[in-house]
Amino acid sequence: MSKSKRAPSRRPGANAPSNTEFNPDYTHVKQDLTRIGILAGTFFVLLIALSFFLR
Repeated sequence: MSKSKRAPSRRPGANAPSNTEFNPDYTHVKQDLTRIGILAGTFFVLLIALSFFLR
């Protein structure tokens, strides 16, 4: 007699991940974007001020 190679039966939700929600932490990204915005605004104002003095 040969043994059948059937997969063992599983319950439908046995290996399903738990119901935790995906909640990433973007505090570093927000700080970096704020710093980039402040630097860009500062350089913009500096360029405008220099354009008046260098004419």
